[in-house]
Amino acid sequence: MWDISFGSTVHAERLRFTDEPGTSVRFPGTGTRESTSHTDRTHLPDTVTAGQEYRDVTVAYRLATRCTGEPGDGRSGDTGADG
Repeated sequence: MWDISFGSTVHAERLRFTDEPGTSVRFPGTGTRESTSHTDRTHLPDTVTAGQEYRDVTVAYRLATRCTGEPGDGRSGDTGADG
């Protein structure tokens, strides 16, 4: 079971990138965790070409993460507030 799970699906009749896109997935924060992400694409290659038009495109994306340590692992207890 995942602590946080997010999924989204988008569709475009026509799609064109003026520049080659840069993508990344990060799971910042404290504590130990297990994380995953996955993308399913229809009519869109893993590496797109700038200026190329893609038609009838669907992208389904899912990410999930869960805490694997004990509560408080990796936390200093300092909230960063003065006083």
